[in-house]
Amino acid sequence: MGYNPRMATPEISVVIPVRDAGARLREALDSISAQTFADWECLVVDDGSTDESGRAADEYAASDARFRTLSVGGAGLVSALNAGLREARAPLVARMDADDISYPARLESQAALMRARPEITLCSCLVRMFPDNSVGEGMKLYEEWLNSVVDEADILRDFFVESPFAHPSVMFRRDAALEAGGYLDNGWPEDYDLWMRLRERGARFAKVPEVLLLWRDYPERVSRTHAAYSMPRFRKLKARYLASAYLNKKKAATIWGAGREGRWWCAELSERGVDVRRFADVDPAKIGRSIGVIPIVSYEDLADRSHDEFIFCAVGARGARPLIRSKLLEFGYVELEDFIFLA
Repeated sequence: MGYNPRMATPEISVVIPVRDAGARLREALDSISAQTFADWECLVVDDGSTDESGRAADEYAASDARFRTLSVGGAGLVSALNAGLREARAPLVARMDADDISYPARLESQAALMRARPEITLCSCLVRMFPDNSVGEGMKLYEEWLNSVVDEADILRDFFVESPFAHPSVMFRRDAALEAGGYLDNGWPEDYDLWMRLRERGARFAKVPEVLLLWRDYPERVSRTHAAYSMPRFRKLKARYLASAYLNKKKAATIWGAGREGRWWCAELSERGVDVRRFADVDPAKIGRSIGVIPIVSYEDLADRSHDEFIFCAVGARGARPLIRSKLLEFGYVELEDFIFLA
């Protein structure tokens, strides 16, 4: 019997959900066809497209047996992702969106890392956002931050600042994702939620320190238009996992930052049973006042370690985190054991 790629078990399954991606889908699929690593299958999951996306996917499947198409009939992104995850035959799943472009060495580089380091559950890579005329200042700053968080220690340190991985850049072990429950629709970003659950289960993370994905940005992108990806929903997601991650020993907390962000986190954490006892701040005009019944103290008061309170750092000013980190380390606190940064 001859070799049949539709019956073989590839090393990587690329999962691409699509809804009305138009010509951008062909660019994405061309970038998979051009990979230097050949042992892959690509599952294009059509989520009820009304344009040429379905036909384009079928054409690729007809010309290259490594492409497969599925349809979830408009059930939504989470359903499309889970359908692709269930149907994937490979032990490694690489994600990609229908409007992005993978560099030719992407699959080869990420698979090599996962092969060399079997303890790693998920790896990502650096990204470049495009086209330049559509990428706003905020997304440029996010790209800069995303590409600066590379080492595992940095990834874990900043896990509650932003999602440390661009969803279409990741490769993960299929079994681990399924055991964590796959993708869930909780009304907030489904990818970040999965990373949180993997983290709770002791997953290890890594990044290939190379740009391997062109990540397209444009005004109509779902992450820009859907309420699930708004800042309040991101913060709700983080709050869901914060208390269980960092307050298992200390039930009381201090929030460094008495501004808008600090007040929001105080309200959210208090609703979840966290005993917020103090705000700390550097602004002399705030020190000695209170927010509700919670006093605002000088950050210098944190040098007194007798309070034994976990410190949530919620200061949005650019450049503030390194200064706060330096001061808390000087006071003898240990990051992730005694304090964490939020955004």
